[in-house]
Formats: sequence, C-alpha cells, structure tokens
Amino acid sequence: MRRADRLFQIVQFLRGRRLTTAAFLAGRLGVSLRTVYRDVRDLSLSGVPVEGEAGVGYRLRAGFDVPPLMFTLNEIEALAVGARMVEAWGGPVLADSARTAIEKIVAALPADRRTAVEKTRLYAPAFQVDSRAMRQLESVREAIGSRRVLRLDYRDSGGKASERDVWPLALYYWGRTWTIGAWCERRTDFRNFRVDRIAGLETLERRYPDEAGKRLADFIRAMEAR
Repeated sequence: MRRADRLFQIVQFLRGRRLTTAAFLAGRLGVSLRTVYRDVRDLSLSGVPVEGEAGVGYRLRAGFDVPPLMFTLNEIEALAVGARMVEAWGGPVLADSARTAIEKIVAALPADRRTAVEKTRLYAPAFQVDSRAMRQLESVREAIGSRRVLRLDYRDSGGKASERDVWPLALYYWGRTWTIGAWCERRTDFRNFRVDRIAGLETLERRYPDEAGKRLADFIRAMEAR
C-alpha cells in the first residue's frame, strides 16, 4: 500500500471510531507499530487534529471532519463506469486498484450521493476476456515503467511468427484489444503489437535509452502522420 493511501485509511479509521489503538491500525494496514506512530505524527504535522498518544489510542478532535467530495451525478456515473471498465479489461492489478479507488471515493461522498454509484446502469462486462493476454498486460505495464526491453514471440494477422525486441512506450485500448506502441529494434521503426497476438513474452534485463526520435512523443507524431 502506498503511503498516501495508508494515511487516507488512517483518517477513515479515526473518523469512525471513538478511540483507535496503534495496534489496531497496524493490524488493519499490515505495517509495524513504528510505521503507525510515524504516520500519525505526520498527519498531525500536516494539520489533521489527531488527539491521543502511543500506547493509549488516537481519535480526531471533536468537530473535525474531512470535507465530503462534491461530484455531480454525471461525474459520479463517469467514475463508476470508468472503474468498471478498468476492472473488466485492465488486468488483475489495475482491477484491484479500480475497486479500492471507487470504494475510497464512495466513502468520502455525502450520504445522499453514495447510492448513485450502486444505481449506475452502465456496465462493462468482461465477456470473452483473453486471460493470457491480461496476464501479459501486467508484464508490459511493468516494462514500460522500468524502461526494459521486451522480447516478443509475435504472430501477425496472418499467423506468421517472428521474434521482436521492442522498446515498449505505451499501451492503448481499442475495445477488447490492448496494443503496445513500441520502437522495434528489428524494423528500426515504430510498430504496434496487439497483446492478444503475443505467444510468448520475456522482459530483458536491458533497459532502453531515452533517445531522441524514439520517445513516446515521437511515436504519437509518427502514428498521426500515417
């Protein structure tokens, strides 16, 4: 859990309980007591009025509350639908993140707006999801973040196989299909690779450089010019 998420969760626990012990927070958040003490201290320094002390318990000062998030009904529906789409088509890690994100948003909404998420009748069902492609999606995301070269065992539209070492620059979604925008070392040019056509994928230890003419902005310009 990221530190920002952990601090948010601590405030939520303190909002709903009279007195919350550091041991309870540590158990719920899966961190050490020392981490809880440090987080509570940082919250206090940032202006959140946390009362209490280590070994006794904590609470928020009476009258303090986190201001509710003010979204219009259309904004709430857009967030709910977006989360459902990511949950259905974004792979396991992003799916979990979408669920927890919408839960945090709902928790911070005014009471009269919380039911708007449940009442949303716009869905993104996960029909015919390629589970293998979804698992590969996580490897591609990680490679983009760490700038690692990917070795692809790829099949084109006609089923012809080839091995490509590529610099993954971006992922984009076409509706049921994720595509990697990349620099292809074999073709010395930008290429698109559909994730569902990748028969095998290996993340190499080699990192690709931040090289002029081969960056994401260059890829976008090249695609727009075609």
